[in-house]
Amino acid sequence: MIAPLSVSDILDKAVAGERLSPEEGVRLLQGADLASLGRAAHEVTCRLHPENYRTYNIDRNINYTNVCTAVCDFCAFYRKPKSDEGYVLDLDTILAKTAETVELGGEQILLQGGLHPDFPLEWYEDMLRGIKAEFPQVNIHGFSPPEIYHFTKLTKLPLRTVLQRLRDAGLGSLPGGGAEILVDRVRKEITRGKVLTDDWLEVSRVWHQLGGRSSATMMFGHVETLEERIEHLERLRQVQDETGGFTAFICWTFQPENTDMSHITPAGAHDYLRTNAVARLYLDNFANLQSSWVTQGLKIGQMALLYGANDMGSLMIEENVVAEAGTVHHLTLEQIRGAISELGYEPRQRNVFYELVDREVPVRSPMPENRQNPTSLPILN
Repeated sequence: MIAPLSVSDILDKAVAGERLSPEEGVRLLQGADLASLGRAAHEVTCRLHPENYRTYNIDRNINYTNVCTAVCDFCAFYRKPKSDEGYVLDLDTILAKTAETVELGGEQILLQGGLHPDFPLEWYEDMLRGIKAEFPQVNIHGFSPPEIYHFTKLTKLPLRTVLQRLRDAGLGSLPGGGAEILVDRVRKEITRGKVLTDDWLEVSRVWHQLGGRSSATMMFGHVETLEERIEHLERLRQVQDETGGFTAFICWTFQPENTDMSHITPAGAHDYLRTNAVARLYLDNFANLQSSWVTQGLKIGQMALLYGANDMGSLMIEENVVAEAGTVHHLTLEQIRGAISELGYEPRQRNVFYELVDREVPVRSPMPENRQNPTSLPILN
């Protein structure tokens, strides 16, 4: 019987570009010291990205509705269908938000909402066409796998048909939201009425088969085990082996404030950096890892660039979901660029496909803020 590798040997294996097993991934989460993990993850990042720059993006998270039929114990943003606090943004409001994003140098909007019980697929197609008619240059990074799966249930149309119709209407790429932990035990414990693991992955798989690209995410630090964190990474790695369609991986810690899981002690920066580093070592077929300064703040977000990340994430002109849970980290464009420069790298703007943007925007940006409801429409029940 072959003895298991030591933690040091596992790190050397990953740095050399060899694939880690699930058991080895768990051992790193359990037993590797943070400094050693960081060094190994940074070596892998530098091998994959030897360039002298690190990247960031400018976009805006437009939450077109907070009405949602799913019940997620971890979510402070959603409202039930008959809630007086439910809203739906009209197209004029979405166009105004998009216009401001373009003015500030953004080339993308992140379009996400709750699982609304009433809208037909044509409603979403009309929204996409309306945005593209006014802003053909803007990529619409929209509709996470739970939303797409919800559309298939409402319309009773095949997944491929729904994705093709949305693509034809102007959808450019899929965000990886709603993944939480891609293990059904966890998903069933913290949410009801939401897509399970296999179907979440199938949305991404079919989108990739149609030629689309998407991101992948993980929200950790709640009811999952360390083994389940690695299972999540393993499932993503398997789909990436099949399709190559994931552009990036982003992980962040669960923010319990104002949720039904507020009794859970928040995971700290140590756990975030450890998990981010292990993800870099484990996801050997993912080109990019993104920092999560939105949940971690400037300094830990910057440190993530030394713990496996090669991208500082987005300026995020607007963010509502995490903000509802009480996390209020805001960075200006100057701070994002400065965090990259302080580490000796050139800050470069990129798009969702990790292509560099030739025209850098002027270094002027408003402090991002939560502007969720002033121009929203009440939901009619």
